[in-house]
Order: sequence, then C-alpha cells, then structure tokens
Amino acid sequence: MNRNELNPDASPEAAYGARLRSLRETRGWTQEELAGRTGYSSVHVSAVENGRKPPTLRFARSTDEAFGTAGTADAFERQYREIKHGALLEGFPEYLKYEGRAVEIRLFNIGIIPGLLQTPEYARVLADSAVRRGAITPEHAQERVSFLSERQAALVRPRPPMMFVAMDESCIRRPVGRSAVMKAQLAHLVEFAELPNTLLQVVPYEIGERRPVDLPVNLLTLPDRSVICYAESQAQGNLDRESTSVVPMLTAYHQLQAEAMCQTASVAMIEQVRKGFP
Repeated sequence: MNRNELNPDASPEAAYGARLRSLRETRGWTQEELAGRTGYSSVHVSAVENGRKPPTLRFARSTDEAFGTAGTADAFERQYREIKHGALLEGFPEYLKYEGRAVEIRLFNIGIIPGLLQTPEYARVLADSAVRRGAITPEHAQERVSFLSERQAALVRPRPPMMFVAMDESCIRRPVGRSAVMKAQLAHLVEFAELPNTLLQVVPYEIGERRPVDLPVNLLTLPDRSVICYAESQAQGNLDRESTSVVPMLTAYHQLQAEAMCQTASVAMIEQVRKGFP
C-alpha cells in the first residue's frame, strides 16, 4: 500500500490530516479500523488525512470520541474550530473551553458590542466586512456567525451565569450595518438588561482618563470560584490564570463599574441612541 508523505505546513487542513494520521498510527489502527470507530468510510478518512476533504464538526467529534480526546486541549473539535474560524488569537480557543461553564462572566468591550450580546444580523455585518477586507473567507464568515450562536446558546441553561457587561460608549454609538441592524441590536441590549442574571453598564466618554481598562477583557469565575482572564489587542490575545495578575485585573474591572453609569441610566442612553437611528 502506497503511503504518501504529508506536509502539515501546507494548510490548516493538512495539519489536521497529518495529526489524524499520526495519532491513528500511534494507536496501531488502519484507516479501516478508524473508519469503523467513527462511522465513516475508509475512503473518507483517507481523504481527510491527505487534505483532500476538510473535516466537519461531526467528523471531529467522532474522532475525539474514538481517541478519547473530547474536551481536552488536544481535541480535534478544537482544531476544527480553529480551521473554520480562521486564525484565532492566542489563548482564545482555550478560553472558550471555560466560557460555557462559568458561573460569572464579566465583559468589557470598546467599539463593538460584545459577541455574547450580538444579534445574528449585527454579527453577520461584521463577518461580511471581514470578508470584504480579505481577512477571512465567506465560509469562515458563515462559521463565525454560527459559532457565535452556539456560544450564546451554551449560556441558556437552568442555572445561567451571572453576566456583568460594561461597554464603552463607542459600542452603542458606532454604526454597524444599516439603521435597522443597529436599532434591533440596541433593542436587544435593552432586553438583555431586563434579565434577572445580568447587569449592563455603559462607560461614558466623559470619564476620560479615569477609565482603568484600555483593552477588551473577559473575566470568568468558574464553579470552584477561581478566576481566569482573557484580554486581547488587535493582534494578540492572552489567557491568564495566575492570581498575581488576574486579581489586579478584577480590581480594575470593579473600578470600571464604579465609574460607569448605573444600569437604569445606561438603558436610557441606549434607548436615546436607538431613537436617533432613522
């Protein structure tokens, strides 16, 4: 049987296929044996290994079940999502593992409504804009919007997390898409603020230099009460679990909340901005 050499550096799909073959061969399985364990044909397994066919979410989950890698840092599902969503910033794929089981979520964003609060239409405008700039492909854009919906759905559970959201005033004033998109998005924020497990605050321009946080930041409190922090710039993301750096960020977030408008005033501003869109 001919065994062609794989080049994992050729593309993300090639890297996925090369890793799949390596792990399969480490287990001593043939392509037929892996096919039997995943419910796919050996022809399909071969095509994925050789980069001729991209992996699907179902295939990734099936291989994770076969190899026992589901829910781990080495999960094939994680690698699949990295392929589908383009080049995710460092630390973000790992952050996503914790987001769905956090008991408290604290968000701060500048310029753009936080992803977990975006409507599908608002998210689509942002994704389509990235396509026009050549940053992602149309396929990645569709996956990005679908994946955001999955993240949001994961937070709808019998005991949902408490969500604290602070948004720079620029988030609600920056037009994204047509007026109808912005009006619907702002109306969604008002509905979000009415939920029993949420606190929404606008950080007004007028606080100026008193704003203690200058970059978007996500803080997650996990069931064991540990806190992790994910912060990013335009080109770099960082996931941090060390208390020596996470605790100061949590303190800064509390200071940010103290400077922000109360929820009632924030909702009033959002409503005022919404009415300003024709």
